[in-house]
Amino acid sequence: MALLPILHYPDPRLHKKAERVTEVDDSVRQLVRDMAETMYAAPGVGLAATQVDVHKRIVVIDVSEDKTGLRAFINPEITERWGEQDCEEGCLSVPGIYERVSRAERVKVRALDENGKPFELEAEGLLAVCIQHELDHLDGKVFVEYLSHLKQNRIKVKLAKRARITA
Repeated sequence: MALLPILHYPDPRLHKKAERVTEVDDSVRQLVRDMAETMYAAPGVGLAATQVDVHKRIVVIDVSEDKTGLRAFINPEITERWGEQDCEEGCLSVPGIYERVSRAERVKVRALDENGKPFELEAEGLLAVCIQHELDHLDGKVFVEYLSHLKQNRIKVKLAKRARITA
């Protein structure tokens, strides 16, 4: 397994739309394992392939407290949404930034698992938020883009300043 480099906002590669996976093979399973290792090391609860500069429709999520609930979503699609909630979100591609975003309260998602087996899942709470957040990445959208242009600019300035300090 390998730790993968995570792209940071406003890297333009984060805006590239991911392509469907045509075959779930050993290379896809290896990518899922590497993404999971990267997510846990970061540490985070979700990671989209787009964030590691692989533009395939693959997401890994684990919202469990003990890190035993890893799920892979390959070619995921949200088929239904219910309700609305405001929640504070963060992102491994926007380190140290947390903002409130409006999301569906519950979602139904259809995907393939790491073995290529189709499944459907209804999710609520943190898992629903995480699914929506990660699927946005696959469509080339970062959560800060739900914010006002003023807040987006402040975040860009803050991240640029932080990058200069650590360089």
